[in-house]
Amino acid sequence: MNEYENNRPVADFFCKSCDEEFELKSKSGKLSNSITDGADSTMIQRINSNKNPNFFFLTYSKQLSVDNFLIIPKQFFTTDIIIKRQPLSPSARRAGWIGCNIDISNIAEAGKVFLVKDAKQVDSQFVKESFNKTIFLRDANVDSKGWLLDLMKCIDMISKENFSLDDVYKFEKDLKLKHPKNNFIKDKIRQKLQVLRDKGIIEFTGRGNYKKIRL
Repeated sequence: MNEYENNRPVADFFCKSCDEEFELKSKSGKLSNSITDGADSTMIQRINSNKNPNFFFLTYSKQLSVDNFLIIPKQFFTTDIIIKRQPLSPSARRAGWIGCNIDISNIAEAGKVFLVKDAKQVDSQFVKESFNKTIFLRDANVDSKGWLLDLMKCIDMISKENFSLDDVYKFEKDLKLKHPKNNFIKDKIRQKLQVLRDKGIIEFTGRGNYKKIRL
């Protein structure tokens, strides 16, 4: 892992071996759903580029020990999770500047890969498998990736490990709001469930029933 020069927008580290970029955000205290970031326009531009970074989030105690350290792979970053902040006041040094927050509550659980959780280090092999499991999303087009991410989030909201097609259909109205141009929501749900099954995110157990797969 190599460090970029100071004040480089959106990226802090890069890996020469895999050509991946990373941005690190750290704070003292608990890990929250809203994480303060830099300029909104810069963030949106990078997310929509071919060089958008993966994100490290780190929280630490007053004793400077790591409490939580996770990576969110870049394929889980979309403009939907970027919340624009109000412009700075006219009296501010950078009057009119607009920052943003990252809302990680809108990211599927599969996109939160912990290296350290609750001050305990996670097995490195588990981390690698968790990270690699969703790499397939990088090859999906924008529309397909959006559907897959939305559906993964819906599945997260189902409290049961074993769930049915009807359980997923309950999110039909929510998915329609996110994809208003699609008039065949249930068809699309079934199609994308097959993709998640083929990629090992869920398991088909027969007759419209599925099971969440946990590493």
